[in-house]
Amino acid sequence: MKIEKNTAVTLRYKLSDSAGKILQQSHEPMVYLHGGYGNVFPKVEDALEGQMAGFQATLDLQPQDAFGERDEQLVQTIPKTQFPPGVKVGGQLQALGPDGQAQMFTVMKIKGHNVMLDGNHPLAGKALRFALTVTAVRAANEEEIAHGHVHDAHGHQH
Repeated sequence: MKIEKNTAVTLRYKLSDSAGKILQQSHEPMVYLHGGYGNVFPKVEDALEGQMAGFQATLDLQPQDAFGERDEQLVQTIPKTQFPPGVKVGGQLQALGPDGQAQMFTVMKIKGHNVMLDGNHPLAGKALRFALTVTAVRAANEEEIAHGHVHDAHGHQH
């Protein structure tokens, strides 16, 4: 079966930085709903369109093709008194972003009475290499299409 809109695509991947350092790799296969649902980078989806199980590719992704450019407006310094006890560098917190929407922030630094948070994805601003192998392609079911994502073997997981 060819990869086209409303197919569930299973793949294994390895994500590296531009120097070749592996940043992430799939230990379990990744499954996504193909066809513009925003479940995978658009450049990756474009490369997979019309392909079949067994297809392999290595794609170079510029920041705008992956996690986006860094946005310094997403870096905030907040008084430590506004945090629960035990806040640590590297910890992640959910807070409201500049647009009022819930967003994840990483604690980057604690200096004196201030905590510096960064709402950028850790890989924002980085060029990446995405190596992938398609291991399976199947037709998505009606529920998956209605929800815009693939469900796992145990059904609906929201």
